[in-house]
Amino acid sequence: MSAAGPSPGANSAPTGGSAAAKPQAWGDDMSAAGPNAPVIAIDGPAASGKGTIAHNVAQALRFHYLDSGSLYRLVALRAVERAVAPDDAAGLTGLTADLNVAFRDGRATLDGRDVADSLRTEAVSTVASKIAVHPAVRSALMARQRAFRAPPGLVAEGRDMGTVVFPDAGLKVFLTASAEQRAERRHKQLITKGISVNIDSLLRDIRERDARDSTRAAAPLAPAPDAVILDTTNLSIAEVTAAVLALYGEPAG
Repeated sequence: MSAAGPSPGANSAPTGGSAAAKPQAWGDDMSAAGPNAPVIAIDGPAASGKGTIAHNVAQALRFHYLDSGSLYRLVALRAVERAVAPDDAAGLTGLTADLNVAFRDGRATLDGRDVADSLRTEAVSTVASKIAVHPAVRSALMARQRAFRAPPGLVAEGRDMGTVVFPDAGLKVFLTASAEQRAERRHKQLITKGISVNIDSLLRDIRERDARDSTRAAAPLAPAPDAVILDTTNLSIAEVTAAVLALYGEPAG
């Protein structure tokens, strides 16, 4: 599956003019509006393509889209800015309380400034993976994530969408690919942004992140028992998108 551009923000409006699927701000509580709205949960390791696929599926269905990783990256960015150590669970949890965040047109803003590109840097991604091991941080962000569930439906992607955040999701998909293929995708993505990076270091980082995510005590990375596992190593973006839509019962494009 070839690399794509930057993932959209955590709740971008699907195309096609669906009035119900409008962008929501961080503080908007949508849980009361649609606690039974359908959910497609897409999980997988770093650079598995879940962000691109989830966004494509959300657009096709005109559903809301949750990039749960952006929430952890926002905390990571604030931690970097305020020099809070990745192992300071109490300090990190405190950072979640005063984040003034909104997602508009596929871009994340923090305190009114566009931080979408900053969230996708390798430095912030690495810190986000380190802070995600803390149960207190995950608990603090849980309600935020569940508040994105609203009519007409939600496509949520991350590491534990199908196992912890939305265990009742109607469709759970776990995307995977070889570490080498994922490193190549990430390398191409960064090169298109003008960011020079060594592919060997990317491969090492992905393997370390896989180990950290899969062995953490809080919500370790693993497919839900009822998830469909899709190996995307030799598949294109269009093929994976079509496969997920077919699993949901909707034809592609």
